Amino acid sequence: MSQLIHRNLRQTPPTAVCAFGMYLRDSNGNTYLDASGGAAVSSLGHSHPDVLSAMGAQMKTTAYAHSGFFTTDVAEELAQRLATDAPGDLNNVYLVSGGSEAVESALKMARQYFVENGEPERRVFIARQQSYHGNTLGALALGGNEARRKQFEPLLMDVARVSPCYEYRHRLAGQDVNDYTASLIAELEQKILDVGPQNIIGFCAEPVVGATLGAVPPTPGYFKGVRALCDKYGILFIADEVMCGMGRTGTLYAIEQDGVVPDLVALGKGLAAGYQPIGAVLARDHVVERLRNGSGTFQHGHTYNAHPVAAAAALAVQKVIKRDCLLGAATVRGTTLRRMLRDALGAHPHVGDIRGRGLMVGLELVQDRDTRRPFDPDLKLFAAVREKAMGCGLMVYPMGGTADGKRGDHILLAPPFIASEADLAQIVMRLSDALGQALTAIRPG
Repeated sequence: MSQLIHRNLRQTPPTAVCAFGMYLRDSNGNTYLDASGGAAVSSLGHSHPDVLSAMGAQMKTTAYAHSGFFTTDVAEELAQRLATDAPGDLNNVYLVSGGSEAVESALKMARQYFVENGEPERRVFIARQQSYHGNTLGALALGGNEARRKQFEPLLMDVARVSPCYEYRHRLAGQDVNDYTASLIAELEQKILDVGPQNIIGFCAEPVVGATLGAVPPTPGYFKGVRALCDKYGILFIADEVMCGMGRTGTLYAIEQDGVVPDLVALGKGLAAGYQPIGAVLARDHVVERLRNGSGTFQHGHTYNAHPVAAAAALAVQKVIKRDCLLGAATVRGTTLRRMLRDALGAHPHVGDIRGRGLMVGLELVQDRDTRRPFDPDLKLFAAVREKAMGCGLMVYPMGGTADGKRGDHILLAPPFIASEADLAQIVMRLSDALGQALTAIRPG
């Protein structure tokens, strides 16, 4: 029996022994085409020589230096690059060890921003139902996925909730998309008024919703409406780009496509493309200036802040993305992948929606296409899809609870930006086979 605590305590997953390009191989010789980048992480694929070289070179000079004593050239260069490429005045970068840590840091920075302005009564965050922002307690509290939160509820801070921007399920028949968007903005404004603007720290949302909904993009104008409300009532807008950022949607920062600048942005996953654990918070000038001119310190910190080897990996990833024009590739390949999926599965009786931006693509599975009725959650269709896909030599990222936190299934695809059209065709073919097998498995005979 393994002494390692695995996610599933009743079974040990296959042992990965090597990874290269679009593929991973296990100890039994099985090879898997990575159609999800793990969890939307491996944007450059596996064993990229430039990233490995940068990490090796950094290890030979400074493998670790505690950020309470030192900075390093590589961390400074990474911060400069992220800030330069970010929209607006997101000029300040705080480097951490991953996405949940980034969200936690953003929450604490936002709270301190108001405390240092003499507003300690601000203690409420607003977030959306069916959201996911990480698994540490603050991030978990912020998230709105009930299945993930339920057993930990007594430990979590209270968070005000509004509806997600989820057009497939929530836009009414015959409702104009602009009217739907306006209704969401009106709901958010009413929530701000109900809670009291003077009590609110900020509103947090994923520009493109990842794990809980499966690549759901906002409707046109939604985030402009959000930004306007945050400005009107003096609250901060926090964009969680842990999954959708760093080129995944075709622009380096997903929010760029919505034409607004958040006050804080959380990054993770694709920042170093899985080569090292790293995350970041980007903050606008006014946020950091208030702290600098007040206490002069951000009262927060972790052992591995600005880890030099992690920074070297992330910097190398950013350089490769720019040098090889991979933002454009993510856009073009994403369009191709959605077209291939629609050709193969667009008329499938149990595929209700195919959506996404760039190489972040979701398929929502339904019992009935006309009514959009989900499958019985006891069938665990999403788990059957994962199992059958692995049997077909394919890694995808399915999840349950899509519709309301309990019911509904989706499949998230997030292949590396280096995927060729032939790779995408293989993904679609294997996924079609796996879906057919999964549907048969939950309905034996």
